[in-house]
Amino acid sequence: MNTSSRLRATPLLAARLTTARLLATTAALTLALAACSDTDEEDTSSGDDDATPTETDETPDDTGDETPEDTQKATPSPPPTPVPGPLEPDEVDDIVTGLDAPWSIAFPPDGGDPLVSQRDEGTIVQVSEDGDVTEIGDVPGVEGTEEGGLLGIAFDPDAPENLYAYATMGAENRVVRTTFDGEEFGEFETVVDGISAHPFHNGGRLAFGPDGMLYVSTGDAGEGPRAQDPDTPEGAILRVTPEGDVPEDNPFDDSPVYSYGHRNVQGLAFDEEGRLWASEFGPDTVDELNLIEPGENYGWPEVDGIAGDERFVDPVYEWPVEEASPSGLAYFGETLFMASLRGERLWQIPVSDEDVAEPAQYIDDRGRLRDAVIAPDGTLWVLTNNTDGRGDPRDGDDRILRVTLEQSAPE
Repeated sequence: MNTSSRLRATPLLAARLTTARLLATTAALTLALAACSDTDEEDTSSGDDDATPTETDETPDDTGDETPEDTQKATPSPPPTPVPGPLEPDEVDDIVTGLDAPWSIAFPPDGGDPLVSQRDEGTIVQVSEDGDVTEIGDVPGVEGTEEGGLLGIAFDPDAPENLYAYATMGAENRVVRTTFDGEEFGEFETVVDGISAHPFHNGGRLAFGPDGMLYVSTGDAGEGPRAQDPDTPEGAILRVTPEGDVPEDNPFDDSPVYSYGHRNVQGLAFDEEGRLWASEFGPDTVDELNLIEPGENYGWPEVDGIAGDERFVDPVYEWPVEEASPSGLAYFGETLFMASLRGERLWQIPVSDEDVAEPAQYIDDRGRLRDAVIAPDGTLWVLTNNTDGRGDPRDGDDRILRVTLEQSAPE
C-alpha cells in the first residue's frame, strides 16, 4: 500500500583499547541551523528516551530509575581537545512524512530504498526520496509496551538479502531474521532470544561490525544489578555471528556478552578504524558516550558518568540528561552524529584517535530525534520521534530529515 506522505571490531578483537581521555579546554563548535523550539516539561528522575508514560522520555520512579544511594554521582566532564575540519550540516530537507512511532532506518547494502521500523505497530515500511511510504509487512509476535515493540533493524552487508530485527515478544526481547527481496519478506526465524523485556530499558539497536559479526545493545530491563552480571544478557552489548552463535574470540567463554555494566544503550556506530562507539541513557544525572572495549565493565548501576573509579571504564563524554537522552548514533568523516530525544537536537561530536572534541548541536527545531544513519550518497538521514506518546506531534510527523553535510576548513 503506497501512502504519501542515521573496541575495535576488527578480527583482532583480542586487542584492547585504551580508555579514551578527555583533554584541554576548547571553544564550543555550536552553530544553530534553525530557531530553537520550546522544550516540553520533562521528568528529571531519569534520562531515558521514554520517560513517564504521559509526557517524558524517562523511566518512571517505580521502575528503579532513581539513582541508587550507593551509585557514585557523575562529575562534570572537562572539555576535550578540538579536532580540525568538522562536518557542518549545510541543508536540511523533509523527505518522508507520516510515519508512526518510527525507531530505526536500514539501507539495503545492495541498493534500493531503505526500510523503517515502526515500534508500536510492529510494522516495517519502505520509504523513498519522493516521500512514498509502502508497508512491507509486520514482524510476527511483536508486543509493544511503552519502550518495547519493534526496535532496531539492520541488513547483513555480507548477505544483503538478510534483514535482522530486535523486537519485544511477551516477556523477552528477541533478534529475528528474515529475507527481503525488495518487495516482501520471507519467513522469520529467531537468532537470539532470552533477553528480558520490560516496559522500560530494552536497548534495541543492531549493528554489523567490520568483522562480520552482529552487535546487539540491550537494557537492564529495569533491574540495574543485572547489568553487573556478565552471565546475563541484560545491560550489555552482545556480539554474535549472523546465525546467532557465540564467536570463539568473544571475551567471555560461551557467552554473547561483549561489554557489560550498561543501563540502556540505544546507539551503536563503528568508526573507520573499526572501533565501536555507544550512546547510553543515564538516570537523573548524565547521559554517556562510550568507546567500547571487549570484556570491560561500564559501571552501571555502581557508578554513573565519569566517576574515576578504576574498576570501571569511564565514558569519553557526558551530557546533562535534559540536553540528550541519546538514541541513534552514526559515524561519518571523523564525526559522530547522535540523535537526542529529550534534548530534541542532533549532536555532532568530532573524534580523532581516542579523543573527542567539544560537541556542537544542530536541528533543534524538529522535536525528538530517534535515529541517525548515513545514506549511501553520504547524506545523513535523521528520524524524528514525536508520535510515540512522549512528544508533541506537528503536522506531518513523524518524518525523515535529510541532512547534506559540508566539510569545514581545519581550524
